[in-house]
Amino acid sequence: MKGIVSSLAAVFLFLSAVAQPPARTKHLFIVTIDGFRWQEVFTGADPLLVANPEYVRDTTLTKEMYWDSTAELRRQKLLPFFWGALAANGRLYGNRLWGNKVNVRNFYKISYPGYNEIFTGHTDAIESPNIPINNKHVNVLEYLNGSPAFHGKVAVFTSWNVFPFILNEDRSHLPVNSGYERLNEIAAGDNVAGLIDSVQSTMPHSKTRHDYLTFCTAREYIHLHHPSVLFLGFGETDECAHAGRYDLYLQQAADIDRMIADLWYEIQTDPYYKDSTTLLITTDHGRGWKPNKWTTHGFWAEGSGDIWMAVLGPDIQAEGEIRKRGQVYQKQLAATMASLLGDPVAPGHPPGKAIFIPAARPAADLAGAQIR
Repeated sequence: MKGIVSSLAAVFLFLSAVAQPPARTKHLFIVTIDGFRWQEVFTGADPLLVANPEYVRDTTLTKEMYWDSTAELRRQKLLPFFWGALAANGRLYGNRLWGNKVNVRNFYKISYPGYNEIFTGHTDAIESPNIPINNKHVNVLEYLNGSPAFHGKVAVFTSWNVFPFILNEDRSHLPVNSGYERLNEIAAGDNVAGLIDSVQSTMPHSKTRHDYLTFCTAREYIHLHHPSVLFLGFGETDECAHAGRYDLYLQQAADIDRMIADLWYEIQTDPYYKDSTTLLITTDHGRGWKPNKWTTHGFWAEGSGDIWMAVLGPDIQAEGEIRKRGQVYQKQLAATMASLLGDPVAPGHPPGKAIFIPAARPAADLAGAQIR
């Protein structure tokens, strides 16, 4: 009997291996949109805010740009890439109207703890939230950079200037370009990099660089070095929200959607990346859901722990908006990133169980996932 059971088990394992197509993901691009609520992702412009003159300078124009009669039409106006190419070929998690939940697990529900949770899987208290102190935890980008498969092929570009500390650049030795750091420091001699740096030098510097400059620096680095793992962190949505400017918050979200569309077009038209790159998009925290609380976030503002995520790639089974009850957590994202790349650093795997993302069928083809 034992021999029969062993034989059956061997046959089952063989059939399972045959049924699973080899993973096509060789590269991973991670994008974060700071403090961007799930409400705008899944329902577009908020009816309680878009016509409120306290938060919108020109309510007529803003409504012309972003308002429509249904949530589906509003979200398409605001985020055409999300609800076009990404929804058609990927998966979007976190629409709580369908009972599909993505949540922060750290107590603070602000940026440093959120990014710590995303990239390390840890939810412990950070001694000094949101200030530049080196993170004691090893992050998944650091793990990947330490593996033979990805050593020297990981890069980070962010608008917020605290990321060198969140990712502990001193210890990790990751190439991190944040805030208004010069691109020439990691792209010496490149003419376009020099031009970007000259533009940056004329800008009034703050803790958060303009997102378009961050995008331009990342894109030029991609052209020059073709990293296999790239983190691109946008920050101006959160800045606009804290300033109480819902009109600018929507405009910045729409601009970021266009930048992500451009990034995906670059990926799908570059033979190095085409049909071998997965894109994971998420946010560090939510915001207050009440009309007078949307400008803030934290443990004191209800809704700040409610987030979302989206994923698009050659091994991802396309379902668009996930309309099933379910619960995943931000702390699972680090393990998920490693899993998407085949767990190249399994002995030092980041904590947290990877999110189960159904695999694409063998016949899946991303050719139609370009801009439409």
